[in-house]
Amino acid sequence: MSTTKLYIKNMVCDRCKKVVAEELTKLGYQVREIDLGEAEIEAAGAPDLQAIRQMLEENGFELLDDRKTKLIEQVKLAVIALIHDRQHQELHINTSDYIAQKVGLDYNYLSSLFSSSEGLTIERYVILQRVEKAKELLVYNELSLKEIAYELGYSSVAHLSGQFKKITGLTPSHFKQVKAQKRKTIDKVQE
Repeated sequence: MSTTKLYIKNMVCDRCKKVVAEELTKLGYQVREIDLGEAEIEAAGAPDLQAIRQMLEENGFELLDDRKTKLIEQVKLAVIALIHDRQHQELHINTSDYIAQKVGLDYNYLSSLFSSSEGLTIERYVILQRVEKAKELLVYNELSLKEIAYELGYSSVAHLSGQFKKITGLTPSHFKQVKAQKRKTIDKVQE
């Protein structure tokens, strides 16, 4: 039995992990470990990467092949986990330090790679993810704006409101009233 590690784009939640695990099992692979963005499988011989690629694409995922693409996906997953996983109470830490630690590489290198590949900075990506999470929390209507600002690591309600308006064109209060802006899935948050 040989073990193969797969790197998978758009795996951003527990449901994603479940779907990928089930589909890999259907293809005849034993899933040894699965996490956001990666799966470790066991097979009698070399895995059929074309069949795996096709299955992933049919389910909205993508098999990553090169090292740089894998690193960019790791950065995105680190940001998504930091902002969208409410169990992480790490939003008041330095984001660049957090990303460098999670990916295991120098932040300046990751930042340059991310910008050249994605057309936006990691900082901009973080802001977009935070605003998307703020939209979610506003729609749920369970927290005050002050609580949302704190939850997302903003220094003040004014800071949250300024970034929110710059991205959406609406103040958080107005968004809450009209809820006109449709939320995006977190893997689609880009400019």
